Amino acid sequence: MTITAGTQDKSVFLRRESEARGYCRSFDVVFKSARGAMMMDADGREYIDFLAGCASLNYGHNDPDMKKALLDYIEQDGVAQGLDLYTSAKRAFLKTFERLILKPRDLDYKVQFTGPTGTNTVEAAMKLARKVTKRTNIIAFTNGYHGVTMGALAATGNKKNRMGPEIQLTGVSRAAFDGYLGDGYNTAEILDRMLTDPSGGIDEPAAILLEVVQGEGGLNPATAKWTQRIAAIAKKHGALLIVDEIQSGCGRTGTFFAFETLGIVPDLVTVSKSISGFGLPMALLLIKPEHDTWRPAEHNGTYRGNQHAFVTARVALEKFWFDDALVKSTAAKAKLVTQRLTEIASTIPDARLKGRGMMQGVDVGSGGLAEVICRRAFDAGLIIETSGAYHEVIKVLAPLTTPDELLMRGFDILETAARTTMAARTRAA
Repeated sequence: MTITAGTQDKSVFLRRESEARGYCRSFDVVFKSARGAMMMDADGREYIDFLAGCASLNYGHNDPDMKKALLDYIEQDGVAQGLDLYTSAKRAFLKTFERLILKPRDLDYKVQFTGPTGTNTVEAAMKLARKVTKRTNIIAFTNGYHGVTMGALAATGNKKNRMGPEIQLTGVSRAAFDGYLGDGYNTAEILDRMLTDPSGGIDEPAAILLEVVQGEGGLNPATAKWTQRIAAIAKKHGALLIVDEIQSGCGRTGTFFAFETLGIVPDLVTVSKSISGFGLPMALLLIKPEHDTWRPAEHNGTYRGNQHAFVTARVALEKFWFDDALVKSTAAKAKLVTQRLTEIASTIPDARLKGRGMMQGVDVGSGGLAEVICRRAFDAGLIIETSGAYHEVIKVLAPLTTPDELLMRGFDILETAARTTMAARTRAA
């Protein structure tokens, strides 16, 4: 990371910020402002944002209606820190969430406000499943990503995140995700066989935990048939089904929940990232009523309800989910994304598309190649990141509200970066 004087001075970050910092290493500028699908650095240079806070800004940066509601709330001395007290902001959010999200989908969930991050709601889900079933084992899947606190980390597949063997991670058995073993292998049936066989080596599970579209694991979508079979296996073996919607939820794959189109109703659903609408930290655990066996404050935490996030989340739901306009718009944009990624993939040998909806990307087969392409794209004004076991998937997480013209400009940059990179490799060969 370079150090420059003036508006791009980074010396204090290098001097004082922990080596744990990550995204800033890929996007080595000082950012100052953001609006919609654009970010501006301290020198006034604009960047198209295809990262969107890692899908925590599905509606873009600084939505004006959410911003106004939040400023009004603060100006009126609205409660800023409310623990888990009853507040008018929480009441308004819950009523809106019930009216616009749960009832139209015929979903009957209790809503638990956990700590403000996704990993905390995963911890709560695993903890509750163990309490309900009186079992300890959680089955998680290859390439799954669920957070980096201890319980969630045990369920996360990535070796780098798991930090083994320095950290002892227990209580999780690993199973193969849909398609992980290639054609000809039904990984759901393999899991069922191992659970049924008393010599299968997997302890009776408290829960089966999965993302129906794996985000950090490389944009791997599960089929409806496989997902329904996993749900049936969970029920057969007395386990709860936990679906992690932290990255795939809030419209990212086209519907509010990614599981909606797959013919299942999970026992527990983890929700975070874009649920606040504004990028404010907020996390929910949705619980089927019969499983809500918590005693008061049994899963505790000082920040179990971000009052400011309640305000913006309510506005986000009222603005974008009162009808199907966003769903239709997202479907149309997803077609454009597929079209442009197909064109980009055609320039790279053996590249292939992955993902669903506005959670798509292109697997270029090499983390090194993906990194070079993304770096070139950033130099030209596009913020875009990678995912996958080897960071081989260039991942598009543009805001769902990105204007088509801006979306196409971003893909123009990405395609130029890909073609330039491949041309340079050809010359070097």
